[in-house]
Amino acid sequence: MASEASLRVSVDIGGTFTDLVVEREACLRLFKSPTVPDDPVLGILNVLGMAAAADGVSLEAFLGRVGSFAHATTRGLNAVLTGTTARTALLTTAGHPDVLLLREGGRRDPFDFTPPFPEPYVPRSLTFEVVERVSATGAVLRPLDMAALERTCGLLIEAEVEAVAVCLLWATVNPAHEQAVGEVLRRRLPGVPHTLSHALNPSLREYRRASSTAIDASLKPLMSAYFDGLTARLRAAGLTGRILMVTSAGGVADVDDAIAMPILTINSGPSMAPVAGRAYAFTDLGADEVIVADAGGTTYDVTLVRKGEIPSTRSAWVGAEGTGHMTGLASIDVKSVGAGGGSIAWVDSGGLLHVGPRSAGSVPGPACYGRGGTAATVTDAALVLGYLDPDSFSNGSMTLDPAAALAAVTRDVGGPLGLDPVGAAQAILELTTEQMVRAIEEITLQQGIDPGRAVLVGGGGAAGLNAVAVAARLGSRSLVVPAVGAALAAAGALMSDLTAVYSATVPAVTSSFDIGKVNLALAGLLGRCREFVARMPGSGASITLYAEARYPQQIWELEVPLRVRAFEPGDVEEFETDFHAMHRQILGISDEASPVEVVSWDARVRVALPGSGATLTARLADPRPPSVRRAFVAGHGMAEVPVRPLATIAPGERVPGPVLIESPFTTVVIADTTSTAELGPSGSLIINGGDAA
Repeated sequence: MASEASLRVSVDIGGTFTDLVVEREACLRLFKSPTVPDDPVLGILNVLGMAAAADGVSLEAFLGRVGSFAHATTRGLNAVLTGTTARTALLTTAGHPDVLLLREGGRRDPFDFTPPFPEPYVPRSLTFEVVERVSATGAVLRPLDMAALERTCGLLIEAEVEAVAVCLLWATVNPAHEQAVGEVLRRRLPGVPHTLSHALNPSLREYRRASSTAIDASLKPLMSAYFDGLTARLRAAGLTGRILMVTSAGGVADVDDAIAMPILTINSGPSMAPVAGRAYAFTDLGADEVIVADAGGTTYDVTLVRKGEIPSTRSAWVGAEGTGHMTGLASIDVKSVGAGGGSIAWVDSGGLLHVGPRSAGSVPGPACYGRGGTAATVTDAALVLGYLDPDSFSNGSMTLDPAAALAAVTRDVGGPLGLDPVGAAQAILELTTEQMVRAIEEITLQQGIDPGRAVLVGGGGAAGLNAVAVAARLGSRSLVVPAVGAALAAAGALMSDLTAVYSATVPAVTSSFDIGKVNLALAGLLGRCREFVARMPGSGASITLYAEARYPQQIWELEVPLRVRAFEPGDVEEFETDFHAMHRQILGISDEASPVEVVSWDARVRVALPGSGATLTARLADPRPPSVRRAFVAGHGMAEVPVRPLATIAPGERVPGPVLIESPFTTVVIADTTSTAELGPSGSLIINGGDAA
């Protein structure tokens, strides 16, 4: 049947669970399986097997009906964070070997001198200087010394490097020398992958360009092996459909493109939740000011959607801001804090309670998992408070151990703080809520946005534990918990388009605007976008041009959409007006008398996939009837609280709190008497806070 051949699936590998969303005819089904850190593809096959069993067919038969398979992974991100990438060398212009050491950023606390200065991504022992020099205008000041380059290749072979990053000064203006270096590397080091900075990230900022080039090169051996193994094992299991990888820019790319530029996938997981969250907030409440929160097992990721636009940034960091490593490429702007279901609660020597950033992950997991974990986590605290059903956790695939959770919370928090187990568990949940609120306030109040006027979308398997409390603290007018919120990122992948971002470094100032030079750059970007569209099967292609602009001498840029595909004299003034308005909107001030400086020009191209762009509905079956469970209610302590499976709530019915609303993979805790819940058009749970907000 046609419908049987039109399955679309997406998989998101998290720190604790591997999420699978299956879409058939705009309706979603959700499955979860514990992540297998040592063999993530096995975790994918396990969760696919669960979906096949639910359909009563073999895995091979199920995969034979899958038309497209989208995948988000943190494998590259984790490799960078843990230092397990390939042994990588950096080739840079003679006289500039310290670009990765001088870097950007700095200490978050300028008066705290204890953090050590971060090590460069590529050590100086593997940094080699190339004898050449190109000027800022593209003129060759010093020809490339080919003999010296040949000697350098000999040193690379002796050093047994596994990848090479090439970032020459002003290669973005004239790439001839970088291209020549690439040809020599292909000849002298066959089989050793390399990345050329002008092809990957033609950015004016030297550190960002060098950092992204080094990260991309270092990931190529690891991610190529992972992608090749993933593809081979999925094909062997019966998949004949298209394999897509989720990118940090909020779209998907063919697996071959991801192999060529693995850095595109480094923040792929967090980038998808905003796509789904925006869609559900608009479908259910018509909202375009949205706070999308994704609470997983390890982190709590938040994004602010303004006027329906998902923000992107080129200053995303891997690791701590200022001391980690900057990716330098366009990616969805996500704020993350270590406050997930697996976050470990602990008391320091001064008697202060902390939650995170360490996580129990999936192995060994929280104490209540019974897999060897002993530390108290947020999940253990929720179990002590009665918010979780120990017999039907994760759609019944796991049975939790309440006694282990109670022992861990009592030992790690209750004892040191002199609290009874319920008080200790409540303290853990309250502190987790405050950390989530602070993360949201950081991305809203700093941009002049009142979080109380935005709709909060709660996603992730652990979102329901704190989402109502977070909404109340923020004063949010409404909270939306999608039916597939436990796998919000995976659902977002099914709503995304094939996406690519291209850049050109052609500096320009509006007071002396070289229209011909700028238009030539824009024409080149448009040509690359059309080439992308031509080789990508799909429909409904769209191309948007942007400028990375600033006031002269500013240290940051703003992304300003262009009204035109090519500039005419009158268009420059309109562009200035648009920049002033954007600056006023985001930073609160503008300087209309100042010219505007453009650092780079960008083009974003999207090709729609079948089913992308639609808000996918979900009706999650749950055969359990309503019941009652003893759980904690603020101001009342432990009490008998109604439990309503999400599937039992009828359209138009209002469910008053306190109540625990359970879906197969998450529990939404409404622990007050003023909030009410009802179903939205997409099957989402909409919670209005009443007096509590």
